[in-house]
Amino acid sequence: MENTNENQILENPQQLNELLQIRHDKLNELKEKGKDPFEVTKAEVTHHSKEIKDNFEEFEQKEVAVAGRIMSKRVMGKASFCDIQDRDGKIQSYVSKNEIGEEDYAEFKKFDIGDIVSIKGIVFKTQKEEISIKAHSVKLLSKSLQILPEKFHGLKDQDLRYRQRYVDLIVNPEVKDTFLKRSQIIKSMRNYLDNKNFLEVETPILQSIYGGAHARPFVTHHNTLDLDLYMRIALELPLKRLIVGGFENVYEIGRVFRNEGMSIKHNPEFTLMELYQAYADYNDMMDLTEGLIKTITKDVLGTLNITYQGTDLDLSKPFEKISMIDSVKKYANVDFKEINTIEEAREIAKKHNIHFENHHQKGDILSLFFDEFVEHNLIQPTFITDHPVDISPLSKRKPSDPDYTERFELFIVGREFANAYSELNDPIDQRERF
Repeated sequence: MENTNENQILENPQQLNELLQIRHDKLNELKEKGKDPFEVTKAEVTHHSKEIKDNFEEFEQKEVAVAGRIMSKRVMGKASFCDIQDRDGKIQSYVSKNEIGEEDYAEFKKFDIGDIVSIKGIVFKTQKEEISIKAHSVKLLSKSLQILPEKFHGLKDQDLRYRQRYVDLIVNPEVKDTFLKRSQIIKSMRNYLDNKNFLEVETPILQSIYGGAHARPFVTHHNTLDLDLYMRIALELPLKRLIVGGFENVYEIGRVFRNEGMSIKHNPEFTLMELYQAYADYNDMMDLTEGLIKTITKDVLGTLNITYQGTDLDLSKPFEKISMIDSVKKYANVDFKEINTIEEAREIAKKHNIHFENHHQKGDILSLFFDEFVEHNLIQPTFITDHPVDISPLSKRKPSDPDYTERFELFIVGREFANAYSELNDPIDQRERF
């Protein structure tokens, strides 16, 4: 049996260079024979691996044409096996000299891991009951001149996985599921909002004045206008202007850019969805948000009872609602309703080792208690409502308690998923807060 495990010598630079040269030599040999694979412009593909495997009874003894990347190859004299990876998964192919001819089989034996090929043949099961394709035609579509890392054990270098995501996708095909689910989530989100009569819009990414969030922007320069511009940090302001202009329900799904720290929860660029609805308050937005989350989950996963990183989540029940002040009382055993002055708030913060700044007010300290004691406990879907005015400059005050606002945040598995509020439209109050 031919040994194709090239990774055994990848750590030796000299051997690696020799191996890469061998691949280039193989390509040159093909070109000399007039079989340059890079001149191929089209390949017939009738089916994909998953479809064939899931419907074997339908495809058994029928001809199919597949294409994909060789991920493993086992040469055994006059017959060989190779695993072909396409967009949906892998399927094994049985290639024999008797079926494809001596010349083509000799060329097939020189194919490398990573080469892209097309295979035509008959679907069957091997003696080990593995669904396979008995090839009667094998064609090289693209020659791989590089060597895939850790092809049998997965790409393990986390930094390389992030920087070369295309390599990660090749050697860890399960990563594709994240891309597929993201696409399904956005499609479901659009359908839900469109059915609620929201209008999707696109607003400028380059802005002369940035706003809508507290973040440092990326700065660029427009040469013709000799003008500095900012990449947007939020979608908010242009959407609000559309509401002022007469639209009643608008939303945008778009990239925003923030030139600040990075973590598992913060990326310099990310996709944000913002929506605005006239004549509605934060209770309406909570209903809409809960419906949106449940609809997306059902559409993408087919169930409202899911497991995320070992945690069971039940999205079928009504989402819990609790005010920020009550949540702090529940998890920190501190009742801010009994705290009347900033001095009292600072004193209780010191007792609980909560660090605060000199400019922080009572509402800021309440928020710090929430961050420290509450947030990580919010596993099941929970709306945290009625944030202090001190940390909610754009939210309407609660008529029953002007120190707090009509605002909510949705938390699941200890992470914030949404933030919304009844929009402050009193310009005098707005100016005083800033």
